[in-house]
Parts: sequence; structure tokens; C-alpha cells
Amino acid sequence: MKELNAIIENIGSTVLLAVNSGRYLKTLPRQFPRFIEHCYLIGYTTLPIVAILSFFIGSVLALQSGYSMQNFGAKQFIGTLVGMSMVRELGPVMVSILVAGRVGSAIAAELASMKVYQEIDALVTMNIPPERMLVMPRLVAVLFMMPVLTSIANLCGWFGGALVCKYTGFISVEPDAYFAALKRFMETKDVWDGLIKSEVFGFTVILVSCNIGLNTRGGPREIGASVTRAVVVSLILILVLDYFVTKALV
Repeated sequence: MKELNAIIENIGSTVLLAVNSGRYLKTLPRQFPRFIEHCYLIGYTTLPIVAILSFFIGSVLALQSGYSMQNFGAKQFIGTLVGMSMVRELGPVMVSILVAGRVGSAIAAELASMKVYQEIDALVTMNIPPERMLVMPRLVAVLFMMPVLTSIANLCGWFGGALVCKYTGFISVEPDAYFAALKRFMETKDVWDGLIKSEVFGFTVILVSCNIGLNTRGGPREIGASVTRAVVVSLILILVLDYFVTKALV
């Protein structure tokens, strides 16, 4: 019963944080420098690892599928398989997991430190709502950067698969045929579905990380516990939401 009450309490505090942060959306122009800073931290600093991992995920996907599809005479459809997998599933999920591990953990650590060392209490004393200064700019920044990161991840995955198809002897699919198969079966809706997923996942990761950081209690040891909890909860929610968002979009 205690565990159930804790879960309900955490869900309630997370929803309340989102609502309170949304109330200060009109103050975004005054928070613009902070918004740009968070866009840089969420997007630009995460971009290299997103590009590298996406490239090799697309490469491995093409390589693995090539073994099977050549036996059925269907290797000309490898571009379709890689393209659809990256756009609808692997791109949004992989980028969200990277954001949770790299950005969400940093946010939880920063806010937990501020809470433990009473900097949050100082903001409240000065009549500065933490939701306005610490949460809202991050939520808007992640909504702005997740489609960008996901689109780049998709492109890198496609090109990784194309290179493997061209330079792996037993596949030998030319890039023109690879991308022709990709364009033949992919629709605009598939791209939008993946971007919607990335928005939902990214928003959830940042919101959960902010909520856990702001609700940290205790001493320095609890900062590490909050970081771990933020990453674990974010990863679980990404996979759970992936099912429900996919079901809603199909």
C-alpha cells in the first residue's frame, strides 16, 4: 500500500509541475537566453553521439536484415525496412534514451543539489517560482530540439544502411535502389508519427527529471539516488509510453 501511495503521489506531483510550468509560458520571451542555453545543452551537445549511434544502428540493421532477405530474394527492400524502422521506432526511442541518460540525469543532479543546499528555498523566498525559472524553459527547449535530433538520427541511420548495402558484397544494393525502396513505401504520416513520439518521450523525460530533482530530500547521498531514480523512471516510461503512443497512432 505504501508503494502504491508513493506512485500516486509522484504521478500527482509530476502532473502538477507540468500545469504550474505551463502557467508561466507567457514569460518565455524574458527567459529567452535561458531557453537558448537549454537548447544548446539538450540539442547541440547531444548531437554527436546521436549521429554516431544512429549511423551504426542503421548499418547493423541493414547488415542483419541482409542475411535473411537475400535468401528470399527481397534484398531490394532493405531500404524500406531500415527506413521504416528508424522513422517509426528506433529513431525516437534511441534519441529519448540518450536524452534521458545524458540530459535528464544532469537536470536531476542540478535541481537535487539546489534543493539539498536550499537554493530552491532561496528562490521561493525571493518570490521566484522554480517552475518559471528552472522547469518551463527546459520543457520548451526539449519540445523544440527533439524533432531536430530525431530527424538527424533518421538521416544518419538511413545513410549508414545505404553504405552497408553498397559495400557489403553479399548484399550489393546500390544507393539509388536503396533510397527508391525507402521512398516507395514510406509516407509522410510515418515521419510525423515518429516525431510525435519523440516529443512525448522528450517532454516526459525532462518533466520527470525536474520533478524528482525538485522533490529531493536529505543530504548529498540523496542527490545520487535522485539521479538514478530519474534515469530509471524515464527509461521505463519511454518503453511504456511507446506502446500506448504507437497504438494510438496506428
